[in-house]
Amino acid sequence: MAGLGYKSFTSGAVLTASQVQGYLQDQSVMVFDTAAARTTALGANVATGMVSFLKATDTNDKANAVEIYDGSKWVSLYANNSAGANRLLNGDFGIWQRGTSFSVTATGTYTADRWNNVFDGTAGTKTISQQTFTPGAAPVTGYESAYFLRVNQTVAGTGQTAHGLTQRVEDVRSFAGQTVTFSFWAKAASSFTRQISFTQAFGTGGSATLADVVTSSFTVGTSWARYSFTVTIPSVAGKTIGTDSFLEAVIGLPLNSTFTFDVWGAQLEAGTIATDFNTATGNPASELAACQRYYFRKVAETTGGTFGNGSVNSATTPAIFIPFPAKMRITPTALEYTGTASNYAIRAGASTTACSGTPAIDATGSNSYGATIYPYVASGLTVGQGCWMVANTSATAYIGFSAEL
Repeated sequence: MAGLGYKSFTSGAVLTASQVQGYLQDQSVMVFDTAAARTTALGANVATGMVSFLKATDTNDKANAVEIYDGSKWVSLYANNSAGANRLLNGDFGIWQRGTSFSVTATGTYTADRWNNVFDGTAGTKTISQQTFTPGAAPVTGYESAYFLRVNQTVAGTGQTAHGLTQRVEDVRSFAGQTVTFSFWAKAASSFTRQISFTQAFGTGGSATLADVVTSSFTVGTSWARYSFTVTIPSVAGKTIGTDSFLEAVIGLPLNSTFTFDVWGAQLEAGTIATDFNTATGNPASELAACQRYYFRKVAETTGGTFGNGSVNSATTPAIFIPFPAKMRITPTALEYTGTASNYAIRAGASTTACSGTPAIDATGSNSYGATIYPYVASGLTVGQGCWMVANTSATAYIGFSAEL
């Protein structure tokens, strides 16, 4: 029966079965501790349009979620599938331009795109790597994902008072003075308790950095579960904002101990509800382009693969231009390459000459759309001749550019 609308009942009123159905049952909001409790209570007695409220005492559920039954499944009324709601890039850990496994020895090491490992003291022995989900085993029903990130600390660090997996959101104005919800799915080999925190950095020429401006504890268990934190980010009123400012979200990791920590589905959004997970842009191609605003790696893919072309400035110095697929945040200042200089070569006319010197960025010939680099050779080039920079001995040779915060 369809709902009968609003009715004010008088004391002692006797309701017919149809009135109970039309005024009460079809229009009430049912309250349950968890989704599992709802399933047990309702069984097969569900109908399209039913509404329920989950307290979410089980961390696998969304806290304080209002859901409606659409005829086949329960759907959150707060479902947020719009691009840009999640301000964390690569929250599903689908993009790994730098590689898929990292032996971390220094603080500030980037691993999966946009994700950074920071700590004080010594590193110990630690590997951060891409892990593959078994199909159908992603931690949340209805969202199938390929990868998650694992931090595996096999030898404890020493002297640590801070240790975290972080992402910097461009511009310290982001969420300033607003209530936000930070959520992620995680599990560990052994349970541990740490904190999530936020840092406001006001950039070069700006006010002093406010470290750990908001903190909240969490205890991660040994099975996949969603952890959600609602916090208020401080206002930037009265502050001076310089260049390269950012808001940093930090997932705390254990100090001076061994552990294994897995994480997936990181999301930072405005409001008090951890909505259904979505990547920042909503599709893989756009997510990659957004990550390439901060880092871009050109991989040869085949021996002889081309990195870029240009012309010869001198017998030892070609100028090679490499265009970026997306506009970078700033003109990149850091140049990365693999192995030795001889992994690269300059092809000019009918000759191929192995490189013999460390390549360098030409600051005046580079911008946020592309970079001019100088990959030096010992001798033999002809001034003014067109040339190409190619992979000489390795299909995995690469040139990387960083514009990270």
